Amino acid sequence: MQKKIVIIAALLIMTSLVPAASQIALGQSETSAKSSTGRRGPELPPQVQKINELIGQSWADYEMKPSKKASDGEWCRRIFLDLVGRIPTVEEYDAFVRSRSKDKKSKLVAELLYDEKYVEEYARNWTTLWSNILIGRTGGTERNSLTNREGMQKYLRDTFARNKPYDKMVFELVSATGTTSPGSEKFNGATNFLAMKVNEEKASLATAATSKTFLGLQVQCTQCHNHPFNDWKQQKYWEMNAFFRQTRALRRFTPGTRNVSGAELIDQDFAGEDNEPAQARVFYELRNGETRMALPKFVDGTEIGASGYVSEVNRRAELAKKIVRSEYLDKTIVNRTWAHFFGYGFTKPIDDLGPHNQPSHPDLMDYLSGEIKANSYDVKKLMTWIALSDAYSLSSLANSSNRDDDPQMGEVPKFTHFYLRQMRAEELYESLLVATQAAEARGNYEAQERMKTQWLSQFVSQFGTDEGDETTSFNGTIPQVLMMFNGGLVKQATDIKNGGFLSKVAGSRLNEVKKIEYLFKAAFSRLPTKKEANILKETRAAYKSEANWLTDIWWSMINSNEFVFNH
Repeated sequence: MQKKIVIIAALLIMTSLVPAASQIALGQSETSAKSSTGRRGPELPPQVQKINELIGQSWADYEMKPSKKASDGEWCRRIFLDLVGRIPTVEEYDAFVRSRSKDKKSKLVAELLYDEKYVEEYARNWTTLWSNILIGRTGGTERNSLTNREGMQKYLRDTFARNKPYDKMVFELVSATGTTSPGSEKFNGATNFLAMKVNEEKASLATAATSKTFLGLQVQCTQCHNHPFNDWKQQKYWEMNAFFRQTRALRRFTPGTRNVSGAELIDQDFAGEDNEPAQARVFYELRNGETRMALPKFVDGTEIGASGYVSEVNRRAELAKKIVRSEYLDKTIVNRTWAHFFGYGFTKPIDDLGPHNQPSHPDLMDYLSGEIKANSYDVKKLMTWIALSDAYSLSSLANSSNRDDDPQMGEVPKFTHFYLRQMRAEELYESLLVATQAAEARGNYEAQERMKTQWLSQFVSQFGTDEGDETTSFNGTIPQVLMMFNGGLVKQATDIKNGGFLSKVAGSRLNEVKKIEYLFKAAFSRLPTKKEANILKETRAAYKSEANWLTDIWWSMINSNEFVFNH
């Protein structure tokens, strides 16, 4: 234990602050980041050039200079995390850093998005992200839940593997009918988005979730009163709510038991709350006790037929049509995607686009919204434009000009440097598997997801919320630290005797210097600096066994901030 403390003191002090780690990452191993500055590179897509132009103009307006470019290793690590949800392998890192191609960034982005060998990982990553958005981290895991998590994941996995246009995905999620469970008659995985929401409190959850997720409009508080900060009124809320009143989720049971196996989402005639189906109205009460009525009307004021008969007007299908034609659809996906790559969107929160919440870069947001629509809602193209932009290529280390560009302090993001952010729990899990080469021995997709869900449950129970909010980033609390330091996955990752990653490194023909370099590339996507290499070399004298020395170094690496952060 005393030896391990020596290693921790030597290594974690150096890697405890990721900005410092980012600075040293620009050292001996990756000079390409420095030499590329000022060198004319390959012609970029016009969308990337426009992003650079508009972001550059905002830097000038704020009188801030952007940080220097990130090293090749830093950029490679962050693009793997953002696109496929894990850090690169040593082999992937080496291939990128050693490449002398002027357009190697474009080639890597295209490979991760379109190459067959990454299709499954890309689909898995974005399935995880959207499952959490649509049904929350615990959706479908509750007892007798109407949501089937595997059904939701199957639908999303197929969607992302086939690169289904975003507007088509949204239409299917909002208008879906059928059963939630794979293998059941009438199975339609898209039904899992609304299955648990339409029966609750007159479809209030369905109204709020659909508006927030796909239109970026926070309407939930207007159920009972007018919005205090924007022009959303109770009337608008109940007009949106009226679109869902024909929809029901019917429980389906496991044969011979009373256990709920899922649900069937259907559209049925709605007679209205006054039993007048020709004009199927809903009623709500103002705070002063006055009763008002509402019929389905979209947020832009567009009305549809008032009939409650599905054969005459399918309200939810009409709503889906209105959503995919709305300008809010374009802006919401642009804002959400930008926030995925940078940690912050153009608004905070990203799903609140009301007039009270003006975007930080309105011209850029409008431009990208127009481009995603013009490109048939191909989200992979949007990802490509963002990933190849100047802003995404910057170091996370601030300079004297842009130190105040800190959204964590309440400042509007200017994107003059890359904002540090902690990995999502899912990213950490996948990265640990990759860093220790445990991913090579995994089973089929379903088995992999079950193992991951079991591991994630320890964090969800402590950091999750009922709404499925994104709260699994690692925040340094004592329970989190103990789970990381002593958890089974970390123990497995640092076991020198199981014939795994560490035993292979220790038993290889590499000399001790090369073994340390290999560990650094596996964990941090960089080589050690001379200072780090010298300090670790000095600690070698405290160990009789090279294997134990390497074990303690590796344990310290995967428990360091530099490993857990996207930087």
